[in-house]
Amino acid sequence: MEKIYGHSDRVLGFGCWAIAGEWWDTAGQPLGWGKTDDEESVRAIHRALDLGVTFFDTADVYGAGHSERLLGRALGRRRADVAVATKWGNLFDERTRTLTGADPTPEYARRALTASLARLGTDHVDLYQLHLGDVAPHRAAELRDLCEEFVKEGLVRAYGWSTDDPQRAAVFAAGAHCAAVQYRANVLQDAPEMHALCETADLAGIIRSPLAMGLLTGKHGDGRAPAAGDIRSAPPAWLPGFGDGGGADPAWLARVEALREVLTSGGRTLTQGALAWLWARSPRTVPIPGFRSVAQAEENAGAMAKGPLGEAEMAEAERILGR
Repeated sequence: MEKIYGHSDRVLGFGCWAIAGEWWDTAGQPLGWGKTDDEESVRAIHRALDLGVTFFDTADVYGAGHSERLLGRALGRRRADVAVATKWGNLFDERTRTLTGADPTPEYARRALTASLARLGTDHVDLYQLHLGDVAPHRAAELRDLCEEFVKEGLVRAYGWSTDDPQRAAVFAAGAHCAAVQYRANVLQDAPEMHALCETADLAGIIRSPLAMGLLTGKHGDGRAPAAGDIRSAPPAWLPGFGDGGGADPAWLARVEALREVLTSGGRTLTQGALAWLWARSPRTVPIPGFRSVAQAEENAGAMAKGPLGEAEMAEAERILGR
């Protein structure tokens, strides 16, 4: 898994949820990030590759299959140069772009993997991740053992679990080819127990929501709600930082502004500073910021040249947040 974790203090991946386009649950709740331009997304992936990004994280359910298809198309002949991660566990209808349920059974996992390989246009997945964060530990152990079979068959190089529960993550971590756990973390929402698990279990920490769903980009300071079709316009309970009307929570924005000076030190943008905080927080973190344009890909990738925040900046951030 060197393409994912490497030997650097600034490993960066790109998350492919935002490029999936619009999709919904059966009640009409938006689950995507609004309308997207597939051609611009492909150009952004190509630019990321040119800038040295070698890890892309998606899921079968993103855009009800669309994200996987788009990533596979964009990578093309460069597939061998990168590590591709995807996830399984959700049920969806590609035709209507609708999330329809979940299936944590081993039987479904194999069907899901076969379908993901076809959409991605590849013969293996570098990191296969369970996408259901609350699966019972005994069932998770069955799925872990199945992932070991996938590894033996050459369909999967390594596997992990996308969960914020360290006790559940530890179930997968007991597997010989478990290489990572994916969890939410950012300067506003630290995850010390998950960082510690990655250290003790020798795992890469794949960091979702490294920019707090966009709040750490500085683009939501005007309080306007995201467009309809964007999950943040009608945020579910698990998505903090945005109000019922979809606008950013003023208290969260105030914390972002308080952190702006320390995060933009060393010529960084606010986005780059948020990524730099994660690298400094734990050398095992692999942030996977989303992107929808070439400009965003360039800004995200530009964080690698500047590296982690220093000890003084980290201490100042903790002082500001009162932690």
